[in-house]
Amino acid sequence: MEMEEETKSTASAETAEATVSRKARSAQTARALMQRAKRASRRRFPTEDKIRIVLEGIRGELTVAELCRREGMHPTIYYKWLKDFMEAGKARMRGDSRRDATGDEVQELRQENERLKQLVAELSLANMTLKKSLY
Repeated sequence: MEMEEETKSTASAETAEATVSRKARSAQTARALMQRAKRASRRRFPTEDKIRIVLEGIRGELTVAELCRREGMHPTIYYKWLKDFMEAGKARMRGDSRRDATGDEVQELRQENERLKQLVAELSLANMTLKKSLY
């Protein structure tokens, strides 16, 4: 009798755990689906537009709220861009700016790297051959 009750309680506990587990998985799946949809529908502004919008806000011809409403964005995005813009300006004025390499420069550096690797391989082979010939 006790064995049957134990089996029933264990089975019901396992069923409850499975139900909770399915619900949790379902919630996670729904959350992930919503995040993907938000990312896919999120508006992306090119750098030139960001600069134009920030400069318009700095000029003060429109309020930030009006500017953001016109551009279809939230004011917190504007203030984030403004902060980034000012930080970049400060860094540039301090002279510690670093620019990204262009695609051509990267390609040239990769070719030079490959050429130097080839040279090291050839010299290593020549060095090994000389060592073997001495012994």
